[in-house]
Amino acid sequence: MKLAARVSQVTPSITLAIAAKAKAMKAEGIDVCSFSAGEPDFDTPAHIKAAAVKALDEGKTKYGAAAGEPKLREAIAQKLKTDNGLDYKSENVIVTNGGKHSLYNLMMALIDPGDEVIIPAPYWLSYPEMVILAAGKPVIVQTDASTGYKITPEQLQKAITPKTKLFVLNSPSNPTGMVYTPEEIKALAKVVVDADIYVVSDEIYEKILYDGAEHISIGSLGKEIFERTLISNGFAKGYSMTGWRLGYLAGPVEIIKAASTIQGHSTSNVCTFAQYGAIAALESSQDCVEEMRQAFAKRRQVMLDRLNAIPGLSCPKPDGAFYLFPDISKTGLKSLEFCNALLEAHQVAVIPGVAFGADNNIRLSYATDMATIEKGMDRLEKFVRSRI
Repeated sequence: MKLAARVSQVTPSITLAIAAKAKAMKAEGIDVCSFSAGEPDFDTPAHIKAAAVKALDEGKTKYGAAAGEPKLREAIAQKLKTDNGLDYKSENVIVTNGGKHSLYNLMMALIDPGDEVIIPAPYWLSYPEMVILAAGKPVIVQTDASTGYKITPEQLQKAITPKTKLFVLNSPSNPTGMVYTPEEIKALAKVVVDADIYVVSDEIYEKILYDGAEHISIGSLGKEIFERTLISNGFAKGYSMTGWRLGYLAGPVEIIKAASTIQGHSTSNVCTFAQYGAIAALESSQDCVEEMRQAFAKRRQVMLDRLNAIPGLSCPKPDGAFYLFPDISKTGLKSLEFCNALLEAHQVAVIPGVAFGADNNIRLSYATDMATIEKGMDRLEKFVRSRI
């Protein structure tokens, strides 16, 4: 069978592969400490589930508008205005099958063959693959710990060419957990406006911040940058709704209409009754989000202290999300070799940094219980000490 050429150009998800291997080991009765999946271990808050059940009971089980339930699009627009200072209406919003789907729709709607998309590394592993599927060219800009794994305005400016169409910004970041300061966002916005390109701001972790870190939506900084901004977000991380597959894209009407056309011929509407859970998430108390954030903050500190006490590992303190991204270069191992050996020898699952464009790092998620963190750190320390 001869498959389409685009399939061979895309790299399978290492994140999902490691998580699947860890789950298979657990199914065999092996005690695995998994720090691999970017998924909160909390249940979806009860009031959100209740809203979806109510929608089921009321018969909201039919096809809906491809762009999303009107009430949810209105609620998202109101959220973006209130929380992020973005003056969107419901027509500026499309509801998608998860945050990932919002980004895929955007790439298909905006990127032509040969268009360049600037992606700072470390990056979420699906960004460049989506660009490739849209026949675009990912332009990877390397960052390091000296800048907090954040792209500088000078780096962004240098990467822009006449073929550049889009810049991908992710703050708080997966995999590093770093958050751009308001001053850094302003400086990047100026480069975007001066170059007359688009920016997509992936804000899926916006509610998970620590130590007074502030999240700024780049499109809120003025009319010119607002007109060039797309917002990708969703309900998975902040509300522990990963399996619900609810995301959204917001931006200029023309792009949203194009994304809606694409969605209309691919998935059509997102699960109808699930969207009523999302409405409840936005319109009800946010106490559940804060409770989870506080738990993440405690876990972050414990895991960070344990990691930085291990000889040969070093990790900057993240300002958001629920990941740590330590440097493992002193062990003499590259990331995939490190992760496979750790899983096989000590039954600890972490993600190799090569998946994110940083082969000297690994990613650990602390979206798991404290007992697993303590046990897993004991095993990780034993493994590293045996290698140095």
